[in-house]
Amino acid sequence: MTTAESEVFRLRLIEQKSELDAMADAGEDAARPIELDQSRMGRLSRIDALQGQQMAQEIERRRQQRLAAIAGALKRIDSGEFGVCFSCGEDIDRRRLRADPVMTRCFSCASA
Repeated sequence: MTTAESEVFRLRLIEQKSELDAMADAGEDAARPIELDQSRMGRLSRIDALQGQQMAQEIERRRQQRLAAIAGALKRIDSGEFGVCFSCGEDIDRRRLRADPVMTRCFSCASA
């Protein structure tokens, strides 16, 4: 992979990281603990609030997972290992990397 290609992927990954960081602020309120005071909130409202809280926690878990994958991809760019399959050592198709630059396996190894 050329240096220019690596830089394009680096910029794209940094942009994705920035977007995910911005999402963190928006999701903080939804993930806060739910107050179970029956005098202030009905049973169905509490259930809805608990469901919303669980969804917010899952979104945060996935956001953290994606951030870790982006950090790994950026490290691979720095070390010159970006675009190389973890399993077989062959180059990952550029179209696959354009679709998702955090890919760590070629199509053949990912399919197996």
